[in-house]
Order: sequence, then structure tokens, then C-alpha cells
Amino acid sequence: MKKTSLIATISSQGVLIALALLILFGWLRYENFLGLFNISTVLRYNSMFALVALGMCFVIMAGGIDLSVGSTAALGSVVSALVSDQGMLVGSLVGIAAGLCVGILNGFVIVKLRILPFIATLATMLAANGTALLLAHDQTVSVSYDGTFVNLGQGDIFNIPIPAIIAVAAYVIGSIVLNFTSTGRSVLAIGGNEDASRMMGLPVDRVKFMVYVLSGGLSGLAGVILASQFGAGQPIEGVGWELFAIASVVVGGTLLTGGVGSVGATLAGVLLLGLIFNVLNFENGLGWISLSAYWQSVIRGLFLLFVVILQSRLAIRKNPA
Repeated sequence: MKKTSLIATISSQGVLIALALLILFGWLRYENFLGLFNISTVLRYNSMFALVALGMCFVIMAGGIDLSVGSTAALGSVVSALVSDQGMLVGSLVGIAAGLCVGILNGFVIVKLRILPFIATLATMLAANGTALLLAHDQTVSVSYDGTFVNLGQGDIFNIPIPAIIAVAAYVIGSIVLNFTSTGRSVLAIGGNEDASRMMGLPVDRVKFMVYVLSGGLSGLAGVILASQFGAGQPIEGVGWELFAIASVVVGGTLLTGGVGSVGATLAGVLLLGLIFNVLNFENGLGWISLSAYWQSVIRGLFLLFVVILQSRLAIRKNPA
């Protein structure tokens, strides 16, 4: 009984335990790890990944997958940079609209044409990437500093980065939708058993379409923040973002098969992965190790594989045949 209870606790709270231990380790080992500058930098940078992971969380909980989120974010960054001279509002709306267009296309192809999500979003990933490169003429697109556009990514409110405020607001809304609305319950039900959900009369097609539109819109917003934060629309920056998003969602306890998931745990997964790379940067600074940026992809892939294997083993022990 105690063993079963321990497995259940690790399954549901493992990401929070790991996050707390990592923060404690960083605080004890590195000077200024919990300093205002480092905290602000981590929150500002990882807010983009948090938004992409939130959309991915809803897609996976509904039993799907979205490989186009990184390319969609890159496209959003390019189009928002192109109109950045019109100000923050116009730049943001255009970038989000670009993401929504990709999400609508994904939803239409998957729901109406019955194409597998993996194939459909792989196709839109390539299309969005190509469109971003065409619009940017295969180079970064500088944003205008004459207006207010850069304030979105570089500004603070009471020393809190604006991108972090946006991400937290999105997660609060996402958590409310998932836990307190019929739409949220439908997402989990559809991911658990789509055929049974149809027999129960749930709006399966509408909900599936909605989660892909949501994912596209949040990816477009992440792209807007990317352009605003770094001062340029970057058509190839989103490469690998889909893996980070999937890893964050899975680390947070959401099953890749759908039907089970948590918005709050996904945010914890984003912070955990972000802090892992932050710790590696501190270690580089101490001179104990010297890892290039390419190692981040290696570590991210191995970490995702480890978590998926662990998740599978815990599920088997929790629910033995």
C-alpha cells in the first residue's frame, strides 16, 4: 500500500519535487542563482517556451500532436517584425493572426480531411518554415525601435518581465478552462477515448479543431515575444521548439496517449527544463565543464527519453495487468 502511494505521489508531483530540488541545488552552489537578474532572465526567456508548451499540452491531452509550433513561432516573429513600425498592438495582432492561420489549417486538415496529426502538422511545419524564410528573404528581420513594439519583450512591470506576466496569465486562463469548464472536460474525455466521446454526444470535431487553433495562436504570440525580445524576426529560431514543448508537457505528467494532463504541471516542466540549462550555463562559468549550445539538444532528447520511460514504468506499476 505504501509502495503504491509512493508511486502515485511520484507520478503526480514528481516534476514539482524535481523543480524544488534543482532550485535548492542552484541556490546552494551558485552565487546569485536566485538573484533578481538571473530570475528575470530565466522567466523572460522561457516565457516563449511556456506559451508554446501550453498549446501543446491541450493538443496532447486531446490525443493529438503538433509538430508545427516551432515553425509557427518563427513565422509569427517574422511577420510581427515586418509591421513592428506600426506599434506593439498591430505587431502583436499580426503575429498572433499568422499563428492562428496555421492552427486553423492544422485543425481543418486533421478534423475535416481526417489526416493523422503527425503527418498534417509535419506538413504545416515545413510550410510555415518556408513561408517565414520567404518573407524574411532568408535572413533576420530587424524590428523598429521607434515605436512601442520592443517594450513587449524587453519591458518590465514592477521588475517582473512582461513576457512572464503574459505567460502566467495564459496559464491561469488555461487552468480555469481545463478544470472548471465543459470544454476542458471534453478535451480530456476525447483524449481518453475519442469513439466513446462521440457516442456520448461530445463535440469531438469542434474541440479538436479548437485545440489546434489555440496551439497556433499561442505559438504566434511566442513568436511576437521572440521578435520583440531579441529585436529581430528570426525565421529559423523555432527549430526544436516542438521538442522542448513536448518534453515540458511529458515531464509535467501529461500522457502522450492523451486523456490525462495538467496545465500547472506543464508550466513546472517548462521551468524545470529551463533551469537545467541555466544550471549548465552556471557550470560553464565555473569552468568545471564546457558544453556548447549543441549539447542542449542532446541533453533535451535524452531527458525526454528518460522521462517517457519512467512515466511508462510508473504507469505499469500503478496499474498492473
